[in-house]
Amino acid sequence: MKAIMVMFDSLNRHMLPPYGCDWVHAPNFQRLADRSLTFDRSYICSMPCMPARRDLHTGRPNFLHRSWGPLEPFDDSVPRLLRDNGISSHLISDHQHYWETGGATYHTQYSTWQFHRGQEGDPWMGQVADPPELNAHGRNALNTGLERQDRINRQFIKREADQPQTRTFAAGLDFIKRNHTEDNWFLQIETFDPHEPFFNQSDYREHYKDLMGDRTAPLFDWPSYSKVTESSELMAQCRGHYAALVSMCDARLGEVLDEMDRLNLWQDTMLLVWTDHGFLLGEHDWWAKHRTPWYQELANTPFFIWDPRGGQRGERRQSLVQPSIDLGPTLLDFFGLESTPDMLGKNLCEAIATDAEVRDAAIFGIHGGHVNLTDGCYVYMRAPAGVENEPLFDYTLMPTRIREMFKPEDLREIEMVSSFSFSKDCSLMKIRRPSFEEFPGSGGKRSVGPEHLFENLLFDIESDPGQLQPIDDSSIEAKLSARLVELMKECDAPKEQFQRLGL
Repeated sequence: MKAIMVMFDSLNRHMLPPYGCDWVHAPNFQRLADRSLTFDRSYICSMPCMPARRDLHTGRPNFLHRSWGPLEPFDDSVPRLLRDNGISSHLISDHQHYWETGGATYHTQYSTWQFHRGQEGDPWMGQVADPPELNAHGRNALNTGLERQDRINRQFIKREADQPQTRTFAAGLDFIKRNHTEDNWFLQIETFDPHEPFFNQSDYREHYKDLMGDRTAPLFDWPSYSKVTESSELMAQCRGHYAALVSMCDARLGEVLDEMDRLNLWQDTMLLVWTDHGFLLGEHDWWAKHRTPWYQELANTPFFIWDPRGGQRGERRQSLVQPSIDLGPTLLDFFGLESTPDMLGKNLCEAIATDAEVRDAAIFGIHGGHVNLTDGCYVYMRAPAGVENEPLFDYTLMPTRIREMFKPEDLREIEMVSSFSFSKDCSLMKIRRPSFEEFPGSGGKRSVGPEHLFENLLFDIESDPGQLQPIDDSSIEAKLSARLVELMKECDAPKEQFQRLGL
């Protein structure tokens, strides 16, 4: 048996034809839906990038115990379990966070890996002189590290063939062509796109030239994580750039589908297509993520599966699933392996075959923000009981953040505490989270969990899918709050998380 995972970053399901979009050019996503199963109740778990990938490896939520960071020494890793059982696992990615300080333990779990450089502010091409500054709206391209490096990188990406996404998928197709006659392999093709900045080539922008407006207007393809303050024209331009990048992702997906057709891989190869989270493009008057609650545009994600064992295609599934924690157990089952006792994700075999329910509720969130619960009908967002958002700690043996290690002052008052149920009897460092956290290259500080400043929120997502009007129903809130406590206990959440949330 073989399995191919195609993973995108920041893909908003509302921009895809299988989920009702009628203006984004993405015919291959519709082609995929016709050839596979489309899940309507697919939700995130731990946020954002590397926490979601730790979920993928370990098959369990991690956002209650620590913030962004590497795999821990005690973590189970699905790619490593495959590798150790004679199944080749190969990662091909342009997602630069894998190779930064806060993600550097992930790629080594695979049998082999490839990395293609140049996304966002990836410290790729060295250049001492400042690059030419683009006519960029709202950003001084030379003012902060990420933006400056991005302008340098773009000088070396002149053609579609040069883009990291294109090179990533080309390497994936090469792997498939060279190995399609072999058995027992798992291929993960993962692109950073359509994550911001929405840098793409003109051929894809032509689909949205009416949105782009005046070509002399300031370039706006990289929105800040902030409230929308831009004009309607600039908002439309930014959405056009995002849509163009989705169209590029669609073209690359089509190449994978073409290769599966050509080599008749549908007979014995599982195909999984998903994303870590969505992206706000002005909905709720916000851009991006982090600053807001995890609204449906971020949390309710696109998810497609082809399982050759059953052969169901062109159907939709309503089972409540969480790909980031469910795909690990599902892949292990596909290759005839058992999930480990620490995995809380669900094997989706029965959901695929019959749309059987795998859970009655799902929790999701970011360390230090709301802890959210959905039962598929409602979304309940539980806020901290106080604006100080305390107590809040990282539990780790790997004290790193996105691009740097913890500072000495963070470590001077650490406490070693007894193990959690999943930490293999290892004691962990208990480290207080600061109110603000330095992000190298960002030009300043960003608050750890600013969405904690929003209050408790309850939405009926069946009658109000856009989450435009919170409801006030104490009986529903009490029921969902009680289920939230149960699921947090199932995750062996730290005791102070209950205290922080007033539970």
